[in-house]
Amino acid sequence: MNNLDYWKLCDHLTVIQASLLVIGEDPADGSEEYVLGWEAHNRPEGFNAVYAALKGAIRNNNLRARIVHNSEIVTYSLAGDEKVDRVENIEPDWNLTTVLVEDLKAWLAHRNIKPSFFFSESVDDRDYLDINHPFYSPKLAATIKAWESIRDNTSLLKNKTPKQALEKKLREMASLYGFTDEHGMPQRQAIEDMAKVANWSTKGGVAKTYVPPARPNPSPDQLAENDEDFNESSVPF
Repeated sequence: MNNLDYWKLCDHLTVIQASLLVIGEDPADGSEEYVLGWEAHNRPEGFNAVYAALKGAIRNNNLRARIVHNSEIVTYSLAGDEKVDRVENIEPDWNLTTVLVEDLKAWLAHRNIKPSFFFSESVDDRDYLDINHPFYSPKLAATIKAWESIRDNTSLLKNKTPKQALEKKLREMASLYGFTDEHGMPQRQAIEDMAKVANWSTKGGVAKTYVPPARPNPSPDQLAENDEDFNESSVPF
């Protein structure tokens, strides 16, 4: 493993970390801390474009993020009285704002940008998922990606039926794949239709809560082997 490989342990990345990793730079080498303070022409090649794209995608709700706004203490004078107030900056703090790696990869793949750090484990040769394919269908691509997400992370099924889990994942992907209404909200009917297609469990029913398998009770013979004074009548059956 090289230094970059250890970043694959992260489920979330800050926007700065993500921008650097997309262009193949290690955030731990000091870039993460100082890159925004460097003049634009001194930043790593490609950083400015990726950084701008990620910020734009987050602002336009095309990429989910946990947005963090920094704040500062402001001292001002009013009628001779000095007052102190905490003012929140309008601009998000991109050093603290984070994105889910899974969402970031989907956003990159949707644009047919597959940097080696995020996609080195496999090469997806399914051309029908390529946005540039003449027969590309965003709803088909979203349906497949939602199914794969749950296949690869079955914890998403906790307390949910497969259909419910698929619908939740598709709602999260709606803006990315373009099935939203004029208000930017996920299209309910489209999501229901896609979830039905991807649903592998069509029997329905209430979502089951995971219960660990019970340990089997020992048989009388097993108890007898461990206890010379074993008495069959003492076994609680």
